[in-house]
Amino acid sequence: MVRALTKANNARGWTESAWNSHGGAAGSGCSAWIAKPAWQTDANCPGRMVADIAADADPNTGPAVYDSHDGHTWTIVRGTSVSSPFITGVIGLAGNPGQFPDASSFYGRTSGLNDVLTGNNIEAQDCDGDYQCNAGPGYDGPTGNGTPNGLAAF
Repeated sequence: MVRALTKANNARGWTESAWNSHGGAAGSGCSAWIAKPAWQTDANCPGRMVADIAADADPNTGPAVYDSHDGHTWTIVRGTSVSSPFITGVIGLAGNPGQFPDASSFYGRTSGLNDVLTGNNIEAQDCDGDYQCNAGPGYDGPTGNGTPNGLAAF
């Protein structure tokens, strides 16, 4: 999961970073029980690696929704409760849900994703710069292959 966009002096106009928030950020890592799928080729994990792609889920910056039930006001939604339906909605908008029996498509269409280059999702622990908990160029654990850049990856 990622934090909100931050204005930047680059071609895109902003950057994203992996979300690290006092134990509230999504975890990532290497499965000891699920075998590595053929389409996942990261080096330091012999099992299934998590995550595949990411979306903003930080409770300070996530998407705003209108609460018409409890307060008739806008509120920020956070976590998997917002990032998972957001990605599902992007897949629906692209009109190709049958292409996703698994996450393999996200490994062949990375040009349609924004690569998240900074941040980590671990707190009070050092993982020595390893991609399993630090965002960086290419695939990494906290943000997978990146965030949606339109519908091209979907």
